Amino acid sequence: MHTIEGEELRARHARAVRVSVDAVARARPDQLGGATPCADWHLRALLEHMIAQNHGFAAAARGGDDPGLWTVRPSADPIADYRASADDVLAAFAARDIFERTLQLPEILPGYGFPAARAIGFHLVDSVVHAWDVARSIGDSITLDADLAEAALRVALAVPDGPERSAPGAAFAPGLIVSEGTSVLDRILLVLGRSPGWPDAAA
Repeated sequence: MHTIEGEELRARHARAVRVSVDAVARARPDQLGGATPCADWHLRALLEHMIAQNHGFAAAARGGDDPGLWTVRPSADPIADYRASADDVLAAFAARDIFERTLQLPEILPGYGFPAARAIGFHLVDSVVHAWDVARSIGDSITLDADLAEAALRVALAVPDGPERSAPGAAFAPGLIVSEGTSVLDRILLVLGRSPGWPDAAA
């Protein structure tokens, strides 16, 4: 895999967000109470989490460091609010000098500044995995182009897989076994503790 940075990373990130927007747009209001691959979260709760993450990353890109900016809030229309939050984070990451900035991500590591490229990578893989979560919760799936899948896998493989994955509120569950010949999307999911066959083969 070659190094992904700068405009190439930003373009792939934008595609990841659009994949998530498309997945959310396919959800119906009557499906918001349904189960998702995220343990203990129904679809509405997952979308409210995703909305908060988008706004949190957007605020961080603009220099915000208040943990309150990442607060999950109830949404009367999470499908519409998700699209608005996606527009917010895309606009924030579109800043001309974004790659010169250091972002505070208190939900990941309080008090530490992440280079913007690394933060964008975090949000890229989060968008891909949550897009799949949403799609599976409504009996659907997602499709990634090869370049986006490569970028998401690169970030997924860099996520530490230690005891913290089993802690309450952890972003990802412990990694699962990846068999030879597994597709790139399924490999991303397995590395991050998702069972591609959910709900029939829930981890």
